[in-house]
Amino acid sequence: MKLITDHSFFWLIPIFFLSLGLTFLIYQNKGWVKELKTNQRLTLQVLRFSSLFLILFLLLGIILQATNYREEKPVFISLVDNSSSMLNYKDSSIIKGQIQNFKKELSEKFKDRFELIELNVGTIVSNDPLKFNENTSALELGFEKINIDYYNRNIGGIAFISDGNYNVGANPSYAAEKISLTPIFTLTVGDTIPKKDHFIKHITANDIAFLNNEFPVEVDVEAFKIGKRNANISIYKNGQKIASQVLNYESGKYDFTEANFILKADNIGFQTYTVKLEAIDGEYTLKNNQRSFYVEVIDSRNKVLLLSGAPHPDISALKSVLDEYEGSEVITSLYSEWNKSLDEVDLIIWHEPGINFDQNTLQLIKQKNIPIFFIIGPNTSSGAISKLNIGITVAAGNQTDESQAVINKSFSAFELSDKTVEAIDFFPPLTCKFGTISINGNNEVLLNQRIGSITKKEPLLFFLNQNNAKSGVLYGEGLWRWRINDYLRNSNQDAFNEFFSKITNYLLVKQQGAGLRIEFPNRFTIDEEVIVNASFYNSSLEPITTPKISIEITDQKGKKYKSQFGLVGTSYKLALGKLKSGNYSWRAKTTFNGKSYSKKGNFLVEDIQIEKTESNANQGVMKQLSKQSNGKFYLLKDYKKTIEDISNRKDITTISYAETSFDDLIEYIVIFILIFLFLSGEWFLRRWYGSY
Repeated sequence: MKLITDHSFFWLIPIFFLSLGLTFLIYQNKGWVKELKTNQRLTLQVLRFSSLFLILFLLLGIILQATNYREEKPVFISLVDNSSSMLNYKDSSIIKGQIQNFKKELSEKFKDRFELIELNVGTIVSNDPLKFNENTSALELGFEKINIDYYNRNIGGIAFISDGNYNVGANPSYAAEKISLTPIFTLTVGDTIPKKDHFIKHITANDIAFLNNEFPVEVDVEAFKIGKRNANISIYKNGQKIASQVLNYESGKYDFTEANFILKADNIGFQTYTVKLEAIDGEYTLKNNQRSFYVEVIDSRNKVLLLSGAPHPDISALKSVLDEYEGSEVITSLYSEWNKSLDEVDLIIWHEPGINFDQNTLQLIKQKNIPIFFIIGPNTSSGAISKLNIGITVAAGNQTDESQAVINKSFSAFELSDKTVEAIDFFPPLTCKFGTISINGNNEVLLNQRIGSITKKEPLLFFLNQNNAKSGVLYGEGLWRWRINDYLRNSNQDAFNEFFSKITNYLLVKQQGAGLRIEFPNRFTIDEEVIVNASFYNSSLEPITTPKISIEITDQKGKKYKSQFGLVGTSYKLALGKLKSGNYSWRAKTTFNGKSYSKKGNFLVEDIQIEKTESNANQGVMKQLSKQSNGKFYLLKDYKKTIEDISNRKDITTISYAETSFDDLIEYIVIFILIFLFLSGEWFLRRWYGSY
């Protein structure tokens, strides 16, 4: 315990003499004092001196520093791999029993010495009972959770029970490194000697394909101890073989080969394809010889028309962005060569619309409610700008100016990544028409003009909403320089691509009006909860919860499930739980003010079978975990040796922590009690001795 003050303790000397002097003055030349006995007079003076000294002492702002010691038992964590690959081995029938025996002996021997924690890891981290039924192994999640939940705790050790195979995320040793000074005891299950087997390791295919287009499929195959021979690999759809190849195993001991297919998307919707490997006599398992993948086939893509008054590098820069988006079909044309066809056009990007401008063409585009993104450069006159009817008023003149871009922080229609926002600050200026501009109507400004460090009120890029059709306006040309700048600074065009991808996506999305809206993702796995959100808007576009919304789910066998959405605030929500794999269709409907509303769609539940491909344990990962943490590697069957090793460790021990507290002395009630007792005692004795 220690006293601390901002003032020097030398102040106690004047405080002492001041208290003594005041006491002397109070009891000097008092007639009744002289009549008291010496011990009575001395008692009164001591009481008065003590009370004055304590009061003045508190004025120094004394702080009491106290150190207390707290002991913390070591936390010992058992982390068990709960993925289904734990049951892929010949000893799988006894694994669960061995784990239970290990935990039981651990508890019996160390329950008084350790704080014992039990966790499971597979797809997620939990403390649920072991079932070995999770379809992925994200082993790093277990160590990340330990690091977060027990940060700055006395983690004595971790017992990690697994086959070492992970198929989601990074190597668990990276996450385990963050848990410093903690030994990891790895207990491995499964066989390490490869068995005679060949299996489908991975399938690469597009998630989306377009009707009547071809798409590639790449299948990776691994083989152990198959011998030098050939094997057939085939792809089936609806039970019919649609493609086949012959694999050639050249090594015979270990082979890795790729099979490449080109398939045609000939049916709309989610299509299920199954890859099958020919069975070979003596294979360890046939479960990993078959694997399915799913492709959504759609019958249309967004058609974007890039229209320009004259050749310009801005068009090439924008086309490079759109070409990377698989869902877009890009058409480029000079305005003078354009055939005026608007068939199935979903978005028009019009560069320098003032060159050869035709009012009738613009009127036709607006009649079809096709969104337009205008890029207005110096070659578009103020008169042409006024005819575009985009809410811009521009001063007449042919002078140009250079304006850089600055993000409008209040823009909320969509979000840009921090990297893109930062890149925009470094983009070179665009060439604009000189003079002030003003905009009116329902607009949202994304970029303002900036000259040096001064941000102007004039917009550089903004969006309009007119007659339920969206349009965008960029007031300047020179986008190609932005693309080059992005590459020079970052060795890629990611920021430029993201910026204009977000703009085109925003313009392509048709604005929803009043009525029913359903948010239903189109892909799930069998381990995911299927959750659907819905909302209903009245004619004023206000969310309401008066209508009751029902939904009907139909599986691929035609079985129907009916349910109703529940209310969550001003919206609706429905949890369908986990569903079996397959293709499903849905239809939601409701009635409001005598009018019926409905939405429909399809979704897919995938059965991920990557756990079935593992036929031998990955001891390398387990040994790495134990070695880097100063732990020990064991086979699960030798768990008793692990218990003994833990018992003999000197670094798994209780830690004593020193906790220092700082309290103002003035906050201690005992000081005020003493002052009160001194003053009240003095008052009482003075009355007792006959004074007044």
